[in-house]
Amino acid sequence: MVYRKRPDMTLPYLTPFIAPIGAEFRSTPEDFEVEEVPAYGPSGTGEHVFAFIEKRGLTTKDAVRLLCERVGMDPRSAGWAGLKDRHAVTRQWISIHGASPDALRQAEVEGIRVLEAVPHTQKLRTGHLRANRFRIRLRNVDPGRIEDLRRLLSAVEAQGLPNYYGEQRFGRDGDNATRAMAWVLGDARPPRSAFQRKLQMSAIQSEIFNRCVADRVQSSTLGKVFPGDLMKKHESGGLFVAPDVEDAQARADAWEISPTGPMFGAKMRWPEDEARDREEALLEASGLTRDALAKWKRLAPGTRRFVRVPVPNLGLTVSDNTVALDFTLPAGSYATILVREILKRDAPPPKTG
Repeated sequence: MVYRKRPDMTLPYLTPFIAPIGAEFRSTPEDFEVEEVPAYGPSGTGEHVFAFIEKRGLTTKDAVRLLCERVGMDPRSAGWAGLKDRHAVTRQWISIHGASPDALRQAEVEGIRVLEAVPHTQKLRTGHLRANRFRIRLRNVDPGRIEDLRRLLSAVEAQGLPNYYGEQRFGRDGDNATRAMAWVLGDARPPRSAFQRKLQMSAIQSEIFNRCVADRVQSSTLGKVFPGDLMKKHESGGLFVAPDVEDAQARADAWEISPTGPMFGAKMRWPEDEARDREEALLEASGLTRDALAKWKRLAPGTRRFVRVPVPNLGLTVSDNTVALDFTLPAGSYATILVREILKRDAPPPKTG
């Protein structure tokens, strides 16, 4: 597999039959709002304090550092469930060890508001998150394209959103996967930083996963159940190989379950039969080997990921030439993939003549 800069830009669209819908996106931070839906709430007692913050113009790490400095706590003891975009209005939970709830509520830091502060027994960890609610505004939309937009959103609701990783997963220059392949295959030295090693290795996994999803989108089989597919329950997250493809397809059509794709690693659970053959071919085409995966199993043990995610009750509000979209996505899925589907800015130009 040849890794490219900005790899997600080569991926097929779910709705190629709908031409790109022109719009301005992220003219202001308010054009991209996101609010976390936590996996659980704070208990009310404990040495850690869960703070629900609203931030503008700051990364999650910068916001946590500034708050810790303001209340005199060590940022290294802080935690969060997910990293949120700088160029947005975001509301999320963080935790700070040893802080006073009152001190956090009263803390004044530019770009940050502390909305709640409640004690809890443990540090907030990455992934302790159920979902994210989004409100996205697209400006200067041609009113004549609103019906096309409604058709596009209906297709996404019916088929699900391809669970592609967004471009931010691949680094500022989009070359993290390229850099990682060099040291994973022994052609270069790995980064000294454990964080960078993990970040770059995850870019390889994400790029290969995106190709898996792309194959399904290209063949119009995003929600199709193949023999041997590893299915995942949307409610509980349970994994299983469907013994009866027809029954599994009925459950997938009802959005109880969906197929998964590989985040390759030495400890990843493999599908069976036809599905395993496809994934083994995908791994071979990537240039990775089982030996390479085994060598880096602590860094990237591997897992499974939904190839599609539901976007039910996708709200659309039109005011003059501004469109507001309201929707919820499971944790780990990218709202920018829905925006990409609408704008199609990397789509080839229409043929003429």
